[in-house]
Order: sequence, then C-alpha cells, then structure tokens
Amino acid sequence: MSKQISLDPVDRRIVEQLQVDAALSNADLAERVGSSPASVWRRVRSLEAAGVLGPTVRLVDPEAVGRSVNVFCNVRVSSHAREVRGPFEDFVRSRREIVECHSMSGEWDYLLRVVVADVADYEHFLMRVLLDHPAVGGAASHFALSQTKYTTALPV
Repeated sequence: MSKQISLDPVDRRIVEQLQVDAALSNADLAERVGSSPASVWRRVRSLEAAGVLGPTVRLVDPEAVGRSVNVFCNVRVSSHAREVRGPFEDFVRSRREIVECHSMSGEWDYLLRVVVADVADYEHFLMRVLLDHPAVGGAASHFALSQTKYTTALPV
C-alpha cells in the first residue's frame, strides 16, 4: 500500500534543501526556497507529521572513525519460514557493523552492507558472528574497492 504524499513546489524545494543541509536555520531555509520563515516552519512540521521528513542526523566520515572498509555480503538463510527469518532480522538490527540490510529477490535472500575497520575485522564478523547464526545457510562477500557515488538525498 502506497503512502505517497503530494508535495507542492515549495515543499519539494524544502525537502531538497534539507537533504543537502539539515542544519539550515529556518530563516536561511525560507530564503533558499522563496517563502516566509513562518510558512516554512509550518510546512516543515507538516512534512514531519506526514512522515516525509524523518529524524535529523549528521553523516560521519567513515575514515575519520576507522570504519573505511565497506563489504557487501549476500546471505542465504537456511529456511524461509517466519520463525527463521524473524530471529535473523532481529540479529541484523542488533549488529552495529551492519548499516544496511535488504531482503532480496533472486538467488540470495538478503544483501547486507557491513562497515568495518579492516579485512581482519570483517573476517572475525563473518566467521565468528554471521556464519555462526543458526538461520544463515551461506554467504558471499564483495569488498568495495572505492566509492564512485554516495548520497542519502532522494530525488523529489
């Protein structure tokens, strides 16, 4: 079921600007989108209430915190039964090194993005954590050599 919200041009400009810099003051945001500060404040609150705008976060430079190795890990579960998938998904949510998890169609069941300090760190996670989980039937790892593009901004 789709929950798509209808955005007018000013709402779209607000969303675009906040995706670039969520720390903008209300006055600066209003100036950038061509509206009054009071109107922008009401619109931002309405966009938050509608679920268009989520929590405000700061992006962290992975290298600055010693987590510059990105690994994409395909996972096959041992069974597709809910009692197997549920605990696996709970496990994924509990692991801080797993920053993304997608349920996939095709040969593999899940695609994880794992951020770690180095290859040894990943090897420990894979061999002593992930593959030890009872729901995991297999895994394949792909190390990112470089990052060509990364954005959190969605086209609106």
